[in-house]
Amino acid sequence: MLPSVDTNDELEAVVGDEALLRPAAQDLCAQLGLAGARIVRFPEGSLPVYAVGDALVLKLYPGFEAAEAVREARLLSHLWGQLPIPTPRLQAADQYKNGWRFVLMSRLPGEDLNEAWPRIPRADQERIVAETAECLAALHALDPGPVASVVGPPDWPRFLAGQRAAAVEQQASGGLPEPWLEQIPDFLRSVLPLTAPARPVLLHTELMREHLTVDPHDDWHLTGLFDFEPAMIGAPAYDFVSVGLFLTAADPALLKLFYDAYGRSPFDPRELMAYTLLHVYSDLNWYLRRLPAPPRKDLDALAETWFGTGG
Repeated sequence: MLPSVDTNDELEAVVGDEALLRPAAQDLCAQLGLAGARIVRFPEGSLPVYAVGDALVLKLYPGFEAAEAVREARLLSHLWGQLPIPTPRLQAADQYKNGWRFVLMSRLPGEDLNEAWPRIPRADQERIVAETAECLAALHALDPGPVASVVGPPDWPRFLAGQRAAAVEQQASGGLPEPWLEQIPDFLRSVLPLTAPARPVLLHTELMREHLTVDPHDDWHLTGLFDFEPAMIGAPAYDFVSVGLFLTAADPALLKLFYDAYGRSPFDPRELMAYTLLHVYSDLNWYLRRLPAPPRKDLDALAETWFGTGG
């Protein structure tokens, strides 16, 4: 029986306990008419996720993330068949026990793009980036109204203000050194006010290689985009943070290609740096270990290094 989980600390204690989680996943599968199906835990992710047979995926959410479960289920239902890249098809979603919820969805074929990336020829990498940009443009073109009741935030400027107030503390908790921390308040003040967007759009918020799949046997054709649990409605630039950090990974030529395929001129790198600091999952210290270092240890140089297009 899964225990009630109400905090991230409690979730961390449970999420690694496969002796506790697997029987619950098997019980759920039996309730869903999938008794006896082969269940394999995916090693990645902060939530328990299982492959069920070859065609399905079961994702479990603790009680304090019930809203995320409802959001993902609604978005999977809403987005099915609407984007150039396939998304999982919702099969079932409901409450389970002790506040836990589940989403059962179709499994996307192919291989994790992040794992495959080093083996993919440059020309195919460029095509993948362009096709992903076209998909993001299609997502941003959709009317967010039908999912607005479950996708926030309700007030974008208020959300940004809250993130701004907590920005230094958030980065400090990730171990960011003081020379970087002390720049954050002045840098955010120096960027033009980040106000309500003229046209709020539906945001994926984590458009990265880890959330895309490709077919290695079919010229690295894109086979899927997943993980809509953290989706939001807000400014389009917010989605370009994960694009620059995790899809194009500070490669200016790839980022320019992404903008061209998306159909817009580049955002100001300083604006994207500001959104990087204000992002819900921002961890600048981790990014600094993973991405190219700037010529100077200041946020302006960092913005150009990570979000510049070489033009």
